[in-house]
Amino acid sequence: METYFERLTNELLKKNDFLNYYQARTWIELLWEDFETTRAQAGEQYLGKNVTEQVVLQFISNYGDKLHEFIASNPKYKDLLDSKDYLIH
Repeated sequence: METYFERLTNELLKKNDFLNYYQARTWIELLWEDFETTRAQAGEQYLGKNVTEQVVLQFISNYGDKLHEFIASNPKYKDLLDSKDYLIH
């Protein structure tokens, strides 16, 4: 998992200069878990890490440069991403 998270974190950092490493890493972990949890709750078959990686890459491509704006307008995530214990794992 570390390899996936590291690669995706670096991709997000390329798209968004407003996030520091720890914020970007936390976003990646949140997006990854959200996608996999949503599929599982819907009863969908697990398609593997490569599929999840592609979905998160697509999200980064579409929204990565704007994630810092989401933090500012959503207190729940602002607290999570501004905490001193950045990584959720």
